[in-house]
Amino acid sequence: MTTNQDFETRRDNAVARAIAYSSTFVAERAENAEVWDVEGNRYIDFCGGIGCQNVGHRNTRVVAAIKDQLDSLTHTCFQVTPYESYIRLAERLNALCPGDFDKKSLFFSAGGEAVENAIKIARYATGRPALITFTNGYHGRSYMGMGLSARMVPFKQGFRPFPTEIYRMPFPDAYHGITLDDTKRAFETLFRSDCPPDQIAAMFYEPVQGEGGYNIATSEFVAYIRALCDEHGIAMVADEIQTGMGRTGKLFAMEHYGIAADMTCIGKSIGGGLPISGIVGRADMIDAVPPGGLGGTFGGNPLACAAALAVLDEFDSEGLLQKGLELGGHIDTRLRKMAQRNTLSCIGDVRALGCMNAIEIVKDRDSREPDGDLTAKVAATALKKGLILVTAGPARNVIRLLVPLTAAYSTVDEGLDILETALDEAVA
Repeated sequence: MTTNQDFETRRDNAVARAIAYSSTFVAERAENAEVWDVEGNRYIDFCGGIGCQNVGHRNTRVVAAIKDQLDSLTHTCFQVTPYESYIRLAERLNALCPGDFDKKSLFFSAGGEAVENAIKIARYATGRPALITFTNGYHGRSYMGMGLSARMVPFKQGFRPFPTEIYRMPFPDAYHGITLDDTKRAFETLFRSDCPPDQIAAMFYEPVQGEGGYNIATSEFVAYIRALCDEHGIAMVADEIQTGMGRTGKLFAMEHYGIAADMTCIGKSIGGGLPISGIVGRADMIDAVPPGGLGGTFGGNPLACAAALAVLDEFDSEGLLQKGLELGGHIDTRLRKMAQRNTLSCIGDVRALGCMNAIEIVKDRDSREPDGDLTAKVAATALKKGLILVTAGPARNVIRLLVPLTAAYSTVDEGLDILETALDEAVA
């Protein structure tokens, strides 16, 4: 039998060192919320490919759609020879995305490409250079993505210089003592001293910061930046690459606020495991760029479009938005019970929006000092017991849960039992 160690040796000899990994095993197959390694060991997956499996691994509807597409065509490049599935996906997303205005869509392969192209569209449409982003935000690993993103180590370290004309504002965060007034004062200072608002092309933000630690935007904050963008002609861009496709209990997290962005970046779970991303937004803004100004060879590949259409069908037919809300509430209740235990005072905060759940691990609840080392220990202990977790936050002290919305409650409860045991052992 080939072992995990055999593959680890081959990987270390063949794969670039810069590709980090957190699991100590090599996956062989997966189903819904479970993964099996090459040695036959079973793991419960609370990571979902970092938010790419909202409808579960190998969703039967998605797999069937991919197989059907294989019988017709796999790739032509939409810019050379268009095909109907790309158009149909654009039509459906235009109808589903928030906003009482005419919309258009375009597709790419990775989330970072969606962000890059949103920048291009905003700059072309406004004729302005500057961009606004927020503390603890994450928008990809390309150079523009790194420039917009907040995390230095290891995402940005050693890669300078970064793009210019990017200004970072405080993201309101009650747990860490950052208020909306702090944000407003920062904008006033920016406009007065570094960049006037008539030079700002776009403002990028996440309704819930994923990599940044599951910090949830307040309605007041979203309303403030919407008003600011309207006042100064700035494009408001919602990065919904992780929060989209039902993760928060709405197809788009922006629906929680009753406010529409000018452009919305999508990716991850829209493809049901296949690589596809895109932008949905104001038709007049997107169409400001002339033909040929945007595109990419594999953007909106036929297989990925077929998978994305099947994902939307799965939400419609299986009531996944309601199921996700209920599952997220179930997880949140259990996490809060853990936090109430005196022996688990390391849990400083529990956060959730829909099925986007997290706990923040601290050294002391009064000081709220982050404990990244303990968090890493919890994740490692859980992995040994058969639970895949992923961390987040600037100090890597947040455990974020990205459970498939289709997961069985028995599987989720089993995973939560492992998490609680791992927490107990880590603090013992």
